[in-house]
Amino acid sequence: MAQRTLKGRVAIVGIGETHYYKHGQSPDAEFKLALQAVLRACADAGLDPRHIDGFASYGDDRSEATRLASALGLPRLRSATMQWGGGGGGCCAAVANGAAAIATGQADCVVVFRSLNQGQYGRFGQSAGSGTISGERAYLVPYGVISPPQRFAMRIQRYMHEHGIRQEALRAIALASYHHAQANPRAVMHGKPLDAEKYDASRWIAEPLHLFDCCMENDGAAAIVMVDAERAADFAHKPVYLLGAASGSSHRFATHAHNSPSYASANFETVAEDLYRMAGLGPADVGVVQSYENFTGGVVMALAEHRFFSPQEANDFLTLENLIAPSGRLPLNTSGGNLAECYMHGFELVLEAVRQVRGTSTAQAARSDVALVIGGPMGAPVSNLLLGSRDALGETPR
Repeated sequence: MAQRTLKGRVAIVGIGETHYYKHGQSPDAEFKLALQAVLRACADAGLDPRHIDGFASYGDDRSEATRLASALGLPRLRSATMQWGGGGGGCCAAVANGAAAIATGQADCVVVFRSLNQGQYGRFGQSAGSGTISGERAYLVPYGVISPPQRFAMRIQRYMHEHGIRQEALRAIALASYHHAQANPRAVMHGKPLDAEKYDASRWIAEPLHLFDCCMENDGAAAIVMVDAERAADFAHKPVYLLGAASGSSHRFATHAHNSPSYASANFETVAEDLYRMAGLGPADVGVVQSYENFTGGVVMALAEHRFFSPQEANDFLTLENLIAPSGRLPLNTSGGNLAECYMHGFELVLEAVRQVRGTSTAQAARSDVALVIGGPMGAPVSNLLLGSRDALGETPR
């Protein structure tokens, strides 16, 4: 039986994004932002947009594939997938879904994208008034636990208590993101550095989360173009290959009333191992990480669950010196991430991983042949990706 894998089957050949705005400040409608990102990704690849025949997204993106196809003048649309659930946890799964369409012959050229205009449609994740609530919220809202930071702070606080993790570990993650943003002119927080004193003095949002532990809210769009790996050399830039992809959830993670067996978890206990297995790689092979920071505490958990360190080693590993490019032990969020570049629902992290493998990041890591992207810690389902250069593929059979 042939091996079932996406490793080496698909390549990213173009990336594109709009200007990133503070939430509510985009002058363009959400659909127009999506089109701008798609066209820029095609221009980056040197591709006529009419060659696109598939789209993939997540988080209930409102820029529908059929409408995009009409606006772009596509001769036909062959694949349109939307990752179910998980919010930002779907940012890597959407790439995997698009790649699967290519690998199985359902499409030849897939664009994966995310678009947000919160001025047009309201703030993402904000609770809306309703006469009926259900699911997890039915157990939380009556007690005033309404916002994402409130919900996730409880998981983080439990994890920190169980493993003796100090606030300084969370602070190092925030400082690394802001440090890298100062070299990135695209970043919303470019020119707005953060230091330890400013972090410590910032207000609590929901303990142990300070203001700077929480992601931004932004408007914009980002997109990538993917094709079959055999076509990868035909495009303008160095191709970036999919080495592995995984998504899902550990046992009963989404149990109602915050009662899952692995409560203090980012939900990557099984997903990380699935990723490494497909790629035939381990944490020692990874040179740079782009991790979704809805909140810094989730990054601590996610990195530990991807086996970069044990929870007991977190305080020693998570220092600013270890997390910054080029020479840190594990450069993290080298464009600024959700905290300091832009909250494009995590999709900007995929673009930065591509830049790292290409060698074009504004904060290039010393080792960048293999880049890890982590999507949506503490959500359900979550997802992740390993992207790499041609050399990182080894002798992968097709």
